[in-house]
Amino acid sequence: MTVLAVDVEKKLGALQLSVRFEAAGGATALFGPSGAGKTSVVNMIAGLLTPDRGSVALDGTTLFDAAAGINMPPHLRRIGYVFQEGRLFPHLSVRQNLDYGRRMSRRPRDAGAFERIVTLLDIGHLLERRPRMLSGGERQRVAVGRALLMRPRLLLLDEPLASLDAGHKREILPYLVRLRDDAAIPIVYVSHMPAEVRRIATTVVRLDAGRVVAAGGLELLANADADALE
Repeated sequence: MTVLAVDVEKKLGALQLSVRFEAAGGATALFGPSGAGKTSVVNMIAGLLTPDRGSVALDGTTLFDAAAGINMPPHLRRIGYVFQEGRLFPHLSVRQNLDYGRRMSRRPRDAGAFERIVTLLDIGHLLERRPRMLSGGERQRVAVGRALLMRPRLLLLDEPLASLDAGHKREILPYLVRLRDDAAIPIVYVSHMPAEVRRIATTVVRLDAGRVVAAGGLELLANADADALE
């Protein structure tokens, strides 16, 4: 069953994006070299970048349709987005950062959901700390938790390990695998690192120069270069 359907075009300087793919449950990796257009695609899914043409639909709901004049605002799309650097608020505690996602999506307090996500990501011992007291991997786990507390229909992870060293990457990867298996939320995972994609993805969409060059399973990584995580 298709959860996400993307068919978009966008001119970005010298890059002409023309991307079409569908995703079901599990984790779909947008994989390709830097400059392929991966982040621009997830920004169009999230509503942070407007396509020139095309459409985006999630769970049967049209989020964007250029021909029909539909462009749902980002805050109404119910999409969680975790950026490369997490973007936590430095003046707020971990608990307050987590609660920000719920408040911004205008969700009622749900102590059970909060506890489940804190347990899933193993961040209960961090709740009263400020972001400056966290490791890079801990900050990213908190950012994921904040996105999940929005109760999103889709979770976008844009190179969430890119700013981490090898040790912190190994620290957070098991939590991302657990998230894929336990959270029951479809994930679009952006990466140019084959080993990350092998660990996390159930489906791969390969991008190059703004276009989809292949879509399928992990066999698409057979000729990809290994990286230091392997």
